Amino acid sequence: MKVVVDLNICQGYGQCCYEAPDSFKLKGPEILVYDYAPDKRLRGDIERAAQSCPVRAISVEMDDQQEAEND
Repeated sequence: MKVVVDLNICQGYGQCCYEAPDSFKLKGPEILVYDYAPDKRLRGDIERAAQSCPVRAISVEMDDQQEAEND
């Protein structure tokens, strides 16, 4: 799994931090620090974080192996 945050779109609302605190953290008022390659066990939290972003700055990409596991 690969997480991409478009930092040009991100407004620092921090909703992702509530949904996936192990993967997203705010440093200061607007600096988002995140795990771009989180463990697959965090997938549910990461997907909820992406959905909760009010400006849709977060995207989640699955690698081919993870896609095959879901089929």
